[in-house]
Amino acid sequence: MPITPDTKDWTWVLERPCEACGFNAQEYPPETFSRTIRENAAKWIPVLERDGAAVRPSDDRWSALEYACHVRDVYRVFDERLRLMLEEDGPVFQNWDQDETALEERYELQMPAIVSGELFDAAGAYADRFDSVEPSQWNRSGTRSNGSHFTVQSLGTYGLHDPMHHLWDVGTF
Repeated sequence: MPITPDTKDWTWVLERPCEACGFNAQEYPPETFSRTIRENAAKWIPVLERDGAAVRPSDDRWSALEYACHVRDVYRVFDERLRLMLEEDGPVFQNWDQDETALEERYELQMPAIVSGELFDAAGAYADRFDSVEPSQWNRSGTRSNGSHFTVQSLGTYGLHDPMHHLWDVGTF
């Protein structure tokens, strides 16, 4: 059963703390991005080892497995966006419908052990790309399909919130 799509524009987390999970963008300067991404990925491993990781706690809420699949894909999408920002001038990112992806990829049927490895690998690739950012590149820009404008630095900060928020969703943050 599909979950009601989340249509909120979460870019506000760049300006104020998330009331739900407590994420505060001001606590994550660029030099912490890679470490924070890798630490987040490591926290998903025991989440996916839980009994019942594939069971939804209610009909309107994803299971830990579905959240982990989403986080894996967030890392992949953000890594690609970061790559574009570093290699192109002012790229416009393709729209990514996270809810459509969840349905098409059948998140609920994926294997937790496989997702764990894929999430860890995707986070590692994304963190490695942040490790390669030169000081002169932090202000390079890109634009999301809805018009939201990002720099490499703000994309990095924004990209930390989602995986951390979803750890909170599964009771780990």
